This record gives sequence, C-alpha cells and structure tokens, in this order.
Amino acid sequence: AQQLVESGGGSVEAGGSLRLSCAASGFTTFNYCMGWFRHSPGKEREGVARVYRATDSKYYSDSVKGRFTISQDNANNTVYLQMSMLKPEDTAMYYCAADPSCGAVLGGAGRYRGQGTQVTVSS
Repeated sequence: AQQLVESGGGSVEAGGSLRLSCAASGFTTFNYCMGWFRHSPGKEREGVARVYRATDSKYYSDSVKGRFTISQDNANNTVYLQMSMLKPEDTAMYYCAADPSCGAVLGGAGRYRGQGTQVTVSS
C-alpha cells in the first residue's frame, strides 16, 4: 500500500523537545517534497517545514524557524522533524504529507498524508 506512517509526538512541557518521523512506503519519494503541516482548533492550518528530497532544499515557517529541524534518511524513505524549545502555541495535530509540489505539502493538499500525531505542550 502507498502510505505515510507517522510516529512520535506526545506531551511535553514548554522548552522541551520531541521528534516526529514520517516513513513512506509503496512509492518512490525521490522527486517528492515531504514535510509537515499542523492544525489546531480555532487556528488556521499552518505549513511548518518541508524538504525537497532530491535537492535537500528546506523551508521552515517563521513560527518554527530556529527551533525545528527537518531531515531525511534516504535509505529508509523517512523524514524527521526535530522540535526543540517547544512552546504552548506549538500544540496541534501534526500531519506529514508528500507530493511533487512543496506548496501542496505545506498547504495540506499533498497526494499522500499521514494519519496525524498530536503534539501537546504545557506551560
């Protein structure tokens, strides 16, 4: 099956760290963009970070720049999001996405989407 499987997430106090993983299976991601967007009740969906796998080109939203790091493991078709210095406003459901278009990944319209993982940051 062609799918993205997410892991990681959970609850942490402000200032803590978490790592999300997104493993792609059943399709080749070399010419794909992969990344995460997040959504929480009462807030607009936000594209957080993405990497274009072929070139390792990366993007971060202003709200996470300097705190989050996206990386990739080509051997395992997996991308990671290391989240540090977490803030309560980072609390959201995080979704991994993959698509040839980076805009689609960040906009939540990727061809493939993970099941989502909850990140909760307490103050």
